[in-house]
Amino acid sequence: MTNIALRLPLFFYPEKCFLRKFGACLLAALCLLSVLVTAQQTPPVVPPTPDAEQQGPSAKPSPSANQETSTEKEKDPGAIATVQEKKPAEAGTSNDRLFYTLPNFLTLETKKQLPPLTVGQKFKVVTRGSFDYVQYPWYGFLSLISQAENSEPGYGQGWEGYGKRYAAAFADGTIENYFTGAILPSLLHQDPRYYQLGEGSFWHRTGYAMSRNLITLSDSGHKQFNYSEVVGGALAAAVSTYTYHPKSFITYRYNASTGVTTPVFNPSDRTLTNTAKVWGTQYGYDTLTLVIKEFWPDIRREISRHRHKSGAGGNISP
Repeated sequence: MTNIALRLPLFFYPEKCFLRKFGACLLAALCLLSVLVTAQQTPPVVPPTPDAEQQGPSAKPSPSANQETSTEKEKDPGAIATVQEKKPAEAGTSNDRLFYTLPNFLTLETKKQLPPLTVGQKFKVVTRGSFDYVQYPWYGFLSLISQAENSEPGYGQGWEGYGKRYAAAFADGTIENYFTGAILPSLLHQDPRYYQLGEGSFWHRTGYAMSRNLITLSDSGHKQFNYSEVVGGALAAAVSTYTYHPKSFITYRYNASTGVTTPVFNPSDRTLTNTAKVWGTQYGYDTLTLVIKEFWPDIRREISRHRHKSGAGGNISP
């Protein structure tokens, strides 16, 4: 359903307070990044030349000036988002990106349901998001955190351990994207897209966004329980956990003071309890993502409004 396609790999467990801190820091960093990008791309204000002042208000701008203004608008992140919405994207999908970066291809800024996606379109848009260029550094960063915390020690350390964590993280995210966005929506004829409400109070819109993980639309436009998200997320967690995550193993710890080597049993990650924890964590993360999707257009418009307001203020002569 969410298909940001930025997924949390299975080595992030809910009992780790780091996850909550990291999520808060990530959102704050993305907000700051979007503001900085907008500020950096704001075109400098060019003071009027004496010739322009002599020409007076009736003077018409030159074609080159019009071209320059057009180029400046294209550089504006807010304008880019507007242009992206008008570009001929895959039918019934979006070209939008959260914070101008994160894939947001299954979110539509309308309450009106569009014609259903075909099976091929569902798989195509999920593939597009799952292998987006943002994915690669994202999973690399999460794998680096896992390596530093030695999560799932069965992977080991060093480059080999990092490679295993990276492959597992990428597989975790991709498997869930396909289960919740393509496989189950195709089998159950459900619509994997998120339709933004866009009106009402903050709490009303927040409640609406959070409920979309439980309530979705069928391809025929009827409300249904969101089996694609709930069951699909559980199936993805089970497949990932029981397929390639570490089994139980024994390591040996040497005590230099006593000269004794002690065997240490490391339990398997392939348990029902672990699968339930993984599913619960991902469900909560997906719910938070939907809330961000609901309010992102408002944030984007506000950023664009401040940018244009600053540009207009800078052009006013004293």
